[in-house]
Amino acid sequence: MFYLTKTPGILKALYKSCIWNLSPVGNKVYLTFDDGPHPQATPFVLEQLAKYNAKATFFCIGKNVVAYPAIYQQILEAGHSIGNHTHNHLNGWKTGTEKYIENVLEAAKYISSPLFRPPYGRITPFQIRQIKKKIPGAKIIMWDILSGDFDTLINGEACVQNVVFKLQPGAIVVFHDSTKAWERLEYALPRVLEFCKKQKFEVTAIV
Repeated sequence: MFYLTKTPGILKALYKSCIWNLSPVGNKVYLTFDDGPHPQATPFVLEQLAKYNAKATFFCIGKNVVAYPAIYQQILEAGHSIGNHTHNHLNGWKTGTEKYIENVLEAAKYISSPLFRPPYGRITPFQIRQIKKKIPGAKIIMWDILSGDFDTLINGEACVQNVVFKLQPGAIVVFHDSTKAWERLEYALPRVLEFCKKQKFEVTAIV
């Protein structure tokens, strides 16, 4: 599996209308969690974030919100921000625009947020324009750093290193509250949060 844990500048330049990182003012970093809610991983993430007085952003899949409404409500009640991650985790490069937008709007029935992250980061410029047309104030949130927790060929310590060696103020970091990522997430998240505490990073949500 090939992927870049640090997003190259050329990719950010190609997709200028997307948000890849935020202002470094205030020593803030932005942890994000894709693919939930999940009955095991999401409560663990919420517990760890509370332990470190941290806020995060959860990019939720619509069908999972339907399946686990109580967990979704816990995310909201804990003061975290949420975003739309399509209803069925669709790959924009492999899905026609009409079907893709319909799926995004289906998820929007359950996820009230202008924030959107395309699954796999795969989306076409036309799909971006249509989302911004259909969802008022829509922001397409990408990332600066991938933890790699979805990669079953690496361990949790590798995920920690993927983050801490590249983390700097303004960075948007991707984790996953999902079955596939669980083993690595469980190990990596507390250690990344502890690192942020020691470095005096403020872990906060995207709004």
